[in-house]
Amino acid sequence: MSALAPDIRRRTAALACGALLALAAAPAPAAIPALAPAEDGLPTLAPMLERVTPAVVNIFTRGRVPVRNPLLEDPFFRRFFGLPEAPAERETQNLGSGVVVDAEKGYILTNHHVIANAERITVTLRDGRRLEARLVGADAETDLAVLQVKAEGLTAIPFGDSDRLRVGDFVVAIGNPFGLGQTVTSGIVSALGRSGLGIEGYEDFIQTDASINPGNSGGALVNLRGELVGINTAILSPGGQPGNIGIGFAIPINMARAVMAQLVEYGEVRRGRLGVHVQDLTPELARAFGIGRRHGAVITQVLPGSPAAKAGLRPGDVVIEAEGRPVRRAADLRNIIGLLRAGTKVRLTVLRNGHRRTVTAVIEPPRQVRVEGERVHPRLAGAVLGEIPEGSPLHGKVEGVLVTEVAPGSPAWFAGLRPGDVIVEANRKPAPDLDSLRRAVRGSRTLLLNVRRGDGALFILLR
Repeated sequence: MSALAPDIRRRTAALACGALLALAAAPAPAAIPALAPAEDGLPTLAPMLERVTPAVVNIFTRGRVPVRNPLLEDPFFRRFFGLPEAPAERETQNLGSGVVVDAEKGYILTNHHVIANAERITVTLRDGRRLEARLVGADAETDLAVLQVKAEGLTAIPFGDSDRLRVGDFVVAIGNPFGLGQTVTSGIVSALGRSGLGIEGYEDFIQTDASINPGNSGGALVNLRGELVGINTAILSPGGQPGNIGIGFAIPINMARAVMAQLVEYGEVRRGRLGVHVQDLTPELARAFGIGRRHGAVITQVLPGSPAAKAGLRPGDVVIEAEGRPVRRAADLRNIIGLLRAGTKVRLTVLRNGHRRTVTAVIEPPRQVRVEGERVHPRLAGAVLGEIPEGSPLHGKVEGVLVTEVAPGSPAWFAGLRPGDVIVEANRKPAPDLDSLRRAVRGSRTLLLNVRRGDGALFILLR
């Protein structure tokens, strides 16, 4: 460790010098100093970090999750050995980070996966104080959560503008990697708008080479002014092994702020519905449509009676802007619409037959179709079934019935169904919707379900 220290100091000084040159070309406002010379004349990030690091907290959670055992899920096995119906559980613990964003109200931004399944959440401040936190709201689709603590003397990090970030901007990641305690790493913005990684439902990541390791989740990504520009959330590592290889991802703070506003107001994100299926514009499709653009979102289907249909959108329209923001691919449109509340008007710029036009649609609440499983078939008792919502990554890609809830200890639970499963076939018949599922299982004493779970699939037998 000591043998590497001189090299680390040289590289840190070089990074800081480079940052000074960048700031000289585009000076920050005088009221917000970025780098300041130390007593020995060397540039340093210390003054900025002294302001912002008190706002980054450590988060420790405890909870319990069911343990699946195929033998215990077999009713004949349980009856033979006289085992109880209650499912086995195990205690879970998790470490992560969070960022105080409102000192007066005690609001803390973090990742959903940091507090998932938590029954007790403890926040440790930089000064050593330990506080019990209340979960205000969480959104698994964006992997964000808001906590609240009651304490005096909190420090908050001011919000930056993630839309103004550019590749090459210097950033600093602050968190609690591997539970070691607060750690600071620096780097640059390596890429913007990363999506299609399968990490979250809504992906528009900032990619950085500032080291982000396990435990940094929920921590702060700040610019050299000490402004919060992202929430650290994930790393890319070979073979899924923990460790950083210079590819880390953060949720842009502009997206996080939009989600936080709804979590604080409603405790959840109430996403709206446009009513279209879209795909990326490819060069081949661009030639077929006779347009010279290479980027956009092609509307492949407009749902009858939807806001898109009322606005006059048609299959074949290519969306190139939404609310003044460029749409380069289908994920861009999905991210923009997915953060709008019901009742919001959205302006879309589309290309139709090579001509540019602007349409306005009013986002509507998503259709809530929820059915108790036992009303479909007695073997499905304990499950709640519904349609795949428009905001889901599977919408338009998978045809099936979504399992939204499963009561622990119920017949559906012991059969192996879990929330998030998608039933695509029942008794070897396609089940693209609830009506098809009802027809496929009608009159059957035994159900054979083909279920999609995550990136895999399995058969589940209910008898």
